[in-house]
Amino acid sequence: MPNSHALTPATVARDLTAGLVVFLVALPLCLGVALASMAPGVAAENNVSLFSGVLAGIIGGIVVGLLSGSHTSVSGPAAGLTAVVAAQVALLGSFEAFLLALVIGGVIQIGFGLARAGFLAAFFPSSVIKGLLAAIGVILILKQIPHLFGHDTDPEGDMAFDQPDRENTFSEFIEMISDLHPGAATIGVLSVAFLLLWDRIKLLKYSNIPAPLIVVLSGVGLALLFETIGGFWKIGPNHLVRVEVANNAEEFIGFLRKPDFSLLSKPAVYLSGLTIAIVASLETLLNLNAVDKIDPYQRVSPPNRELLVQGVGNTLAGLLGGIPITSVIVRSSVNINAGGKTKLAAIFHGVLLLVCVMFLPTYLNQIPLSCLAAILLVTGIKLASPALVRQMWAGGRYQFGPFLVTLVAIVFTDLLIGILIGLAVSISFILYSNLRRPLRRVIEKHIGGEVLRIEFASQVSFLNRAALEKTLRQIPRGGHVLLDARHTDYIDPDVLDLIRDFKDTIAPAHGVQVSLRGFRDKYQLQDDIQFVDYSTRELREKMTPAQVLEILLEGNERFRTGRQIARDSDRSRGATARGQHPIAVILSCIDSRSPAELIFDLGLGDIFSVRVAGNVISPKVLGSMEYSCAVAGAKLILIMGHTQCGAVTASVNLTCSAKSAEQATGCQHLEPIIQDIQHSIDPTICQRLDQFSDGDREAFIDAVARRNVQHALKQVIEQSYAIARLIREGKIAVVGALYDVASGQIELLSDEPVSGSLPQPVSARLAE
Repeated sequence: MPNSHALTPATVARDLTAGLVVFLVALPLCLGVALASMAPGVAAENNVSLFSGVLAGIIGGIVVGLLSGSHTSVSGPAAGLTAVVAAQVALLGSFEAFLLALVIGGVIQIGFGLARAGFLAAFFPSSVIKGLLAAIGVILILKQIPHLFGHDTDPEGDMAFDQPDRENTFSEFIEMISDLHPGAATIGVLSVAFLLLWDRIKLLKYSNIPAPLIVVLSGVGLALLFETIGGFWKIGPNHLVRVEVANNAEEFIGFLRKPDFSLLSKPAVYLSGLTIAIVASLETLLNLNAVDKIDPYQRVSPPNRELLVQGVGNTLAGLLGGIPITSVIVRSSVNINAGGKTKLAAIFHGVLLLVCVMFLPTYLNQIPLSCLAAILLVTGIKLASPALVRQMWAGGRYQFGPFLVTLVAIVFTDLLIGILIGLAVSISFILYSNLRRPLRRVIEKHIGGEVLRIEFASQVSFLNRAALEKTLRQIPRGGHVLLDARHTDYIDPDVLDLIRDFKDTIAPAHGVQVSLRGFRDKYQLQDDIQFVDYSTRELREKMTPAQVLEILLEGNERFRTGRQIARDSDRSRGATARGQHPIAVILSCIDSRSPAELIFDLGLGDIFSVRVAGNVISPKVLGSMEYSCAVAGAKLILIMGHTQCGAVTASVNLTCSAKSAEQATGCQHLEPIIQDIQHSIDPTICQRLDQFSDGDREAFIDAVARRNVQHALKQVIEQSYAIARLIREGKIAVVGALYDVASGQIELLSDEPVSGSLPQPVSARLAE
């Protein structure tokens, strides 16, 4: 991946282009958020000014952009805070009092950053974050359609369901029908078509020319053309960007407003500041998390640094007369879609806001809102993509439920309330899931018998007490339960009291044995394993050869399905150090894919393991088997071959080439192994081996591996009097098996030789 952090000529060009696009959409959004933040019933001279929104955008772009650790996030006045701003201005009585509260809120945010409160971002569920992204996309589409057709009664930038014009997101469509503006609608529809077409033409999509800039310039040109045509085509000031125009620098500075420091002794100001800090911090962390998810380079922004930087920005905004600043998902997503690579794009957008508002306001006021609405609408389409909905649906109801609720809640309320509803629903889903499946129950069949292992989750709260008590009460008399807390970080005191009471009082009364593992020292519950999870003399003496084979096959099933027993290796090592009492001896190949202890899910001291290439029989192997059974007391001999065996493959190749192992490989001691395996190969097949497909050749080699196991079985019985005697006396059994290295499945083989040298499907095809 290229270094996306470095400033190179290529990245600078993309950042400047993206910054220009963000500037074009940020300007009306800044004005609209300021307009939507005006408190009803408060006199104009004491209320929010439109310039305060632009000032917040300038500070968010330049100051926050310079200090932020995020490469793609763009900060500015937030739509989610409009209701909070209006409420606090009305409560405090003046905009100057609100500015003092904003300064206090900024200082509190700096404290949040220094206290590393950004860790809260890690607890936001991904379903809520993706619901936020999709909801912003849907809102952009719904809110921009009226502006697209020239119905501009609702200020651009208002994201709430209930609008300042006393309409809502959906009723605005009805009002729009009777208020269509042909000129604005023409510019809007053509702009959308142009943007969608631009993305479909590869030459244009990957060019350095920003499509939104072409849209804006074209919109201005069409607006001037319609001005010339006149009539209903003419686009009036209500359908254009409206920036306050300062005739000179002194008048521009006059737009700035100062906080009223005389109110520092008023408690309501501090409460208002705390409210602003909490809401702005929450929205920043959520938006930052969402922006990182759509960053094509998947970079992670430092949340603590962002809180501190946002606090600096809000403090400065309060001192100069701006409204609150947060990381804003709309501007940030426009930045990413426009190809922004580093934070230079955010800084450049802030510089453009400052320069253009100071020196070029007249030209900015010629931009039609409908062409800017087209840019935002296309951004919304990309955010609320069907692919995202399908992805969340595929994640199951615990992902899709909070995602859908967050999306709907944000659309029908506002950004902040919708997020809080989404978080509440997500937490309720987590609690419900925890209540339904608070514990993992596994029945483990150890050599010493069945044990119910209850594995606790990472967090065990008082909500889990009822489920645990019900599970413990259902253990039958004579049962054995293992309470496994190895992966647990916290256990509620109520749950600990239940465990102690069950272990000390209830379990003994019901004849239930309780074992403990993994509890922390502070819980005052020591590891106490009551069952035997390794082979002992007493257990082995009680077993028959058939029972030993059953234990091996059950272990293979656990291995194959990924349900291996959780063993205490320290305990097993200490116990087997005093002596060993294996239940079986397994002869297997040295192949790295066929370790018997893993394949049969066994522990230390459970088997004698003999390994030799091709699992062939020799005097030394027979001697090891005789010792295992006649002296050490093992009840079963299992000879295990495996598919795709290298020794068998080499034997087939050497047989067909009529070469010795030493001639082919230079290994003189390999010859006895090859010769032993060659007893299971029909040499006449070599004449047709070159006719085999790859699949048929593999099947033939696996068939030889089966015959090799059966040949070894006969050798054991014929060449060892001691083993044959133990078989006649019923003390041991000898079994052959073939292990499939692909599936992990064990196939038991009879001790009768297989008729023919080829698998039936291969023979049938060759006979045709």
